[in-house]
Amino acid sequence: MMQKISPCLWFDNQAEEAVNFYVSIFKNTKIGNITHYGEEGARVSGRPKGSVMTVTFQLDGQEFMALNGGPHFQFTEAVSLIIHCASQEEVDELWEKLSEGGEKGQCGWLKDKYGLSWQIVPTVLSEMMQNHDHKKTNRVMSALLKMKKLDIKRLQEAYEQ
Repeated sequence: MMQKISPCLWFDNQAEEAVNFYVSIFKNTKIGNITHYGEEGARVSGRPKGSVMTVTFQLDGQEFMALNGGPHFQFTEAVSLIIHCASQEEVDELWEKLSEGGEKGQCGWLKDKYGLSWQIVPTVLSEMMQNHDHKKTNRVMSALLKMKKLDIKRLQEAYEQ
């Protein structure tokens, strides 16, 4: 069954390359359909006839579409993909792989080499931030604001102090 809401990621001309990069990183992935620009689509878009237009794919069961739409639009931090990680090992692995050739930002945010923003977040963080003890949540937020890649041990130390 098709997922009701699926993100479409606009690339200049690297959709297929980006999809191959993403599926190499995540588990439970697959590449679906690849469409190519026909005569009419090529004329309207300015993309070469026969070049890749879209690639559908799944990352950890989540459906996406990648589109080679040209240089008109770029990714911004206004939209990011959040990855909920169960362990520090998962945080570390995804942080390194996704940031390779990109940019490591603050508070668990990074941009991959295609400019797409990701948030690599340990699942325990949301549990900590939902606590009704505002002193604990303030300490966690203070620790988080000093980090690039999130460190579960340091977040827990701030929470428990």
